[in-house]
Amino acid sequence: MFTIGDFARHGRVSVRMLRHYDAIGLLRPARVDPHTGYRFYTADQLALLNRVIALKDLGFTLEQVGSILDERIAADELRGMLRLRRAELEAALAEARARLTQVGARLLAIESEGRMSVQDVVVKKIPAVRVAELSGVAASFGPQDIGPVIGPLFEELCGRLEAAGITGFGPGIAVYEDTGEGDGSVLVRAAMTVPEGTAVPGVEVRVLPGVEEAATVVHRGPMDDILPTAQTLARWIGTNGYASLGYARELYLECPEDRSRWVTELQEPIGRA
Repeated sequence: MFTIGDFARHGRVSVRMLRHYDAIGLLRPARVDPHTGYRFYTADQLALLNRVIALKDLGFTLEQVGSILDERIAADELRGMLRLRRAELEAALAEARARLTQVGARLLAIESEGRMSVQDVVVKKIPAVRVAELSGVAASFGPQDIGPVIGPLFEELCGRLEAAGITGFGPGIAVYEDTGEGDGSVLVRAAMTVPEGTAVPGVEVRVLPGVEEAATVVHRGPMDDILPTAQTLARWIGTNGYASLGYARELYLECPEDRSRWVTELQEPIGRA
């Protein structure tokens, strides 16, 4: 048998925690000396302690932990519950990271106000190009909704082009349109410029119309940080007698493994206000 101190050390918990578990009936010692009151535990009780700690660390209350253990759930069922709970926590963590990224983008936009040069904006004509594309729908134009749609679309598109033996495709172009549903949803088109005569099963190949007049600006860095650049472009349009005629396209000029070195041109169609 182990003293409470030894058992706490082997279980990587505190003596205070073990005393609390004893007090609420969650993990009783195997034996209590009637004269000294000292608690003693067996090695077999480490398995129960592991279950208690795992369930608690996964967000269950001690009351819920007690109920789960009282039902004497089989190890396989417990593992299934833990995997499900882990998946829930991983999803919550991913959502928290996405929110943190969005907060960072807004903070960067605030810090960049008045510091980004509008002299970098160039008005030019965008020629029509032949593209292969896949499309999807995002709930909004917010980065939290666009990112999970556009990324997988480009991965799928590149995979299909490579599987079809198409070479020399690119650069990539992201095109956005309102779905017309009136709920703020956006049609997302992930396109790759392709040679004449390209045909790929399940992929639409078409001529992407040109833009007669577009305000353009180059963004350097990850797409998560594009907000200041996009808003600089918007301010230039608004203060130079133009009106926006739709969503800005994104032309991915350079997309190395290191996303901080990405180079993207925003191309927003404009007309005289």
